[in-house]
Formats: sequence, structure tokens, C-alpha cells
Amino acid sequence: MSVVRVKFFAGLREEMGRGEVEIDPDRAKTAADAWRIATGGRPFPERVLVAINLDYVDAEAPIRSGDEVAFFPPVTGG
Repeated sequence: MSVVRVKFFAGLREEMGRGEVEIDPDRAKTAADAWRIATGGRPFPERVLVAINLDYVDAEAPIRSGDEVAFFPPVTGG
């Protein structure tokens, strides 16, 4: 069975207590769905950045079996 690999980076990794989760692609149609499944139902945060297969996308972007979905906290700098 193929999976969708969900990755959390920086502060999200610490908040989730893990850096990566594999989910069933039949249960998730969008990146936001992947977030909800991988986090046990947490609402999608307003300012989180999303990438699918290394390309930044909107949270409602579709995902497919074999994809890698990554979530990043907002980046600030100065």
C-alpha cells in the first residue's frame, strides 16, 4: 500500500512531538486533510506554510498517493 508522508518542521515538529507521519491516501484529498489526519483532528493553523513534493501550495491543494506533504511555521526575519 502506498502512503502520503506528512512532515513537520521547526516549532511544529516540537509541538507535534514527531517529525513525520505516514497516512492513508484514501483518507486525505487535500493538504489540509493531511494535516487534520496527521495531527489527530487539530484545526488547520492560519499561518502555516505548506509544500507538496517541495513546491509551496495552498492548504486546499490536492494530494495523491506517494506525495510528501510538509508543514512549516511562518518564517520571520530581520
